[in-house]
Amino acid sequence: MRKLALITLATAVISVAACKDNVTDGPENPVESDTTTSVETNPANTNYRPAFAGQTRITAVKTSTNWSSQVLTESLRSPWGITTLPDGRLLITEKAGTMRIVTSSGEVSEAISGIPTVNAGGQGGLLGVRVDPEFTTNRMVYWVYSEAATGGNLTAVAKGKLSADERRIETPTVIFRATPAYGGTLHYGGRILFDQSGNLLISTGERSDAAVRTQAQSLNAAPGKILRITKDGAPVQGNPFAGQANARAEIYAYGFRNPQGLAIHPVTGDLWESEHGPRGGDEINRIAAGSNYGWPIITYGVEYSGATIGAGIQQQDGMQQPAYYWDPVISPSGMTFYAGNRVPEWTNNLFVGALSGQHIARLVIQDNKIVGEERLLADQSQRFRDITQGSDGALYAITDQGRLYKIDRQ
Repeated sequence: MRKLALITLATAVISVAACKDNVTDGPENPVESDTTTSVETNPANTNYRPAFAGQTRITAVKTSTNWSSQVLTESLRSPWGITTLPDGRLLITEKAGTMRIVTSSGEVSEAISGIPTVNAGGQGGLLGVRVDPEFTTNRMVYWVYSEAATGGNLTAVAKGKLSADERRIETPTVIFRATPAYGGTLHYGGRILFDQSGNLLISTGERSDAAVRTQAQSLNAAPGKILRITKDGAPVQGNPFAGQANARAEIYAYGFRNPQGLAIHPVTGDLWESEHGPRGGDEINRIAAGSNYGWPIITYGVEYSGATIGAGIQQQDGMQQPAYYWDPVISPSGMTFYAGNRVPEWTNNLFVGALSGQHIARLVIQDNKIVGEERLLADQSQRFRDITQGSDGALYAITDQGRLYKIDRQ
């Protein structure tokens, strides 16, 4: 058994910490934050104005119910994806290419064998994971990973059966590859989710470099997209671009930079997405089938050098606005909606793991608009990579530094 660590927070009133990103001035006249109402206290990198009130730096909220967090283990190795097994245990991927099962008391299994080789360089590795809705009868697991291929690397989707003794993946099969491949090691996207019809939703990054980022706008390329495929990797019948010439039938929505979070609202059934911006311009989007989310034509961020991206515009006809954005960035990764009632004011709120921000962002949503934001666990100095709700109603979050947190009513 690996070492068990326990940290209990005495109160839900968490001190607000600034993001850890570079926040030196970008274009002239950066927007100053309203420190009396927003959780953000740093100036923005740009003078870009939001398209509507509440699109960024929304009013801060605080949880009134007492809650606590426990570190169940701190011995994971760069965990990336987390999902709940039917019996309440957690299946977790590690970047280097391993999966492990962790119990509610923090016991960590040995590495599960049989997983195809991943290319773990840069931002690559073994990424998002989900189990089949019929797992109790078929024991099937689905995951996303970065794969070396002719011409470079790409985002791939695979499936396999977890053996009865839980020690290996049997008959692993690659069901989809997000071609074309590229020689970089950045922006793979990597989240995976089952929709309400039992099909798979996959997020792919546009591979970062200026030479290829425009493929996010190409309907003939899989990178920079949200894809909808069957369990066998085929396009889902009724996808928005099926039958259109020079378009990938797997594409569900497009125009994304590096989407690392997908979640379905427990009441409306809407798909929501989190996305890494460049220097500024992290986004939360409500996804509509067939829609274009603008990258790299419109963005609320700038290049890391401070230069404008493209024409430096934030709005264009035919392109969707983010429901919310951050500047400076928090680097949003995995996310989940809270569908429980143990902490009543959290019900139907969106919880987003922040990497450079080193907190969990709680977003209150009403009528598809973000109306409040809170930063949880900002005192832990952890890069929160993914979060899920367990079968016990608690939230479970993993961090790049190897921790697994349980977050629940005190």
